[in-house]
Amino acid sequence: MEFEKLSNDIIKCALEVHTALGPGLLENTYKECLYYKLTKSGFFVEKEKAMPLVFEGIEFECGYRIDLLVENEIVLELKSVKKIEDIHLAQILTYMKLGKFKTGLIINFNTELLKDGIRRVVN
Repeated sequence: MEFEKLSNDIIKCALEVHTALGPGLLENTYKECLYYKLTKSGFFVEKEKAMPLVFEGIEFECGYRIDLLVENEIVLELKSVKKIEDIHLAQILTYMKLGKFKTGLIINFNTELLKDGIRRVVN
């Protein structure tokens, strides 16, 4: 699916979750509700997808987990923080590199207007 359309559909679902719940809840709350909304909309979504690290040909399970992976294409890193920081960008870029994914979205639900908490990431 085209990145632009898929990301817009994801953002639409995230907006519906944010409108219903508002800011200030735990990240896990938004993750569960967005997972439900996306799967209900017919998308294939993996939650807490493990991302092993390969070093010198050996695969290590180091605890890296993608919050949500939609259609095996877009990595979602969900936050409920004051603002998106550089470390959050580094985190999603690491997941994208480990999984060889080209696109991702950081969505910070702890904002008055969700549009102010969304950052598209292309690797």
